[in-house]
Amino acid sequence: MLYIGVDLGTSAVKLLLMDERGTIHRVVSKEYPLFFPQPGWSEQRPEDWYEQTMAGLKELLADCDRSKVEGISFGGQMHGLVILDKDDQVIRPAILWNDGRTGEETDYLNQVIGKEKLSEYTGNIAFAGFTAPKILWVKKHEPEHFAAISKIMLPKDYLAYRLSGVHCTDVSDASGMLLFDVKNRCWSKEMCEICGVREDQLAKVYESYEVVGTLLPQVAQELELPENVKVIAGAGDNAAAAVGTGTVGEGKCNISLGTSGTIFISSEHFCVDENNALHAFAHADGKWHLMGCMLSAASCNKWWMDDILGTSDYGAEQAAIRDLGENRVFFLPYLMGERSPHNNPNARGTFIGMTMDTARADMTQAVLEGVAFALRDSFEVAKSLGLRIEKTRICGGGAKSPLWRKIMANVLNIPVEQIESEEGPGLGGAILAAVGCGAFASVEEAAEKLVRPAGVEMPDASLAAKYEARYQQFRQIYPACRQLFDELVF
Repeated sequence: MLYIGVDLGTSAVKLLLMDERGTIHRVVSKEYPLFFPQPGWSEQRPEDWYEQTMAGLKELLADCDRSKVEGISFGGQMHGLVILDKDDQVIRPAILWNDGRTGEETDYLNQVIGKEKLSEYTGNIAFAGFTAPKILWVKKHEPEHFAAISKIMLPKDYLAYRLSGVHCTDVSDASGMLLFDVKNRCWSKEMCEICGVREDQLAKVYESYEVVGTLLPQVAQELELPENVKVIAGAGDNAAAAVGTGTVGEGKCNISLGTSGTIFISSEHFCVDENNALHAFAHADGKWHLMGCMLSAASCNKWWMDDILGTSDYGAEQAAIRDLGENRVFFLPYLMGERSPHNNPNARGTFIGMTMDTARADMTQAVLEGVAFALRDSFEVAKSLGLRIEKTRICGGGAKSPLWRKIMANVLNIPVEQIESEEGPGLGGAILAAVGCGAFASVEEAAEKLVRPAGVEMPDASLAAKYEARYQQFRQIYPACRQLFDELVF
């Protein structure tokens, strides 16, 4: 049988066709625009997601036996606010995960409602990218839109609705809304009251591997698929990527170098760090996970290469880098503000340490190292909880760079494993579809049978020592700049 995984990203939707043995038959990608109406704002049109997904599905399924397609599931960008009216029409463009407009609302939730209460209600505190602050922003600044809300949805769940007609979400994605009681895996009545929304305005919550419905007849007809193709709830992109890298069960770790960057640690138990620096979310395997998320990771490198250097030859730029661990230039990768562990939408990207002999390659190296150092900030929080992370897997576009993998292994001083497929959320979505269709008894069983390692980057003791010294310098820069960031942001 065949299973489709849909990875709804920030720049494109990537669709993957997999069989029950884990063989990937085809991958298709379709881009759509991203809008920045004001500095720090980030929006997309949900209709674009659906149109490009349908176009991608048609291309994905060309020349295959469509009668063998049994299920479809998702991994999707988290936290985005999609609001529908009583006719299920999109009210306004989606406000995305990396949108920083909700500083006042985030402060209100953390300072007035209080971090302790938020953590009690949801297991998390408010971050500017989360969905609840966005709802409060719409309530204050666009009251006519707020009054018209019939359903509040997340990006991938809008796709699931358009395919199945069911208003649904899953536990992992719902965890990032700040409306969900993560420990008890249900909507928080207290948070609904705080945000002024009713529970019937929220979608029904499923486990990530559960079937929510089947394809609508008109969708099945357009795609030339059987109407009994199952639609499975899916997961937030990071939980889906974790499934796609086999990061399920107790104490497993995965790093994702995508548009955003994450360090993801799976657990069979619910736990919260005392400062809520890491997100405590439900996992797609039916358990939980801790996650540190930085808002700009591979997107920092893309910005540096495309917009500043004006080149598309990333490999040539990295080939000029010679002396790892000895760079005197540092880069703070906060181009869209920062989430974990600083929780500061006013943080900004910063180069520091340049001299007259600083070369182009030094700046490029600083970008790669800055992302690795920022991920280590969250890694240190996890270690402070007593978690022993002895190795990690890695996925995302940035993981394709051998140099970046080497930097990451030595900055964290642990082995970094690759897997055969680098498809992350798309593969995770396909695996969840297979589990939902009964091909495997559990997510753990599916991951064990379908996810295969393909190599490992081992840390070098002398290089890791150099990066240890550099990291200790790096971690002093943000505290020194924090007040200035707040004064510079208008």
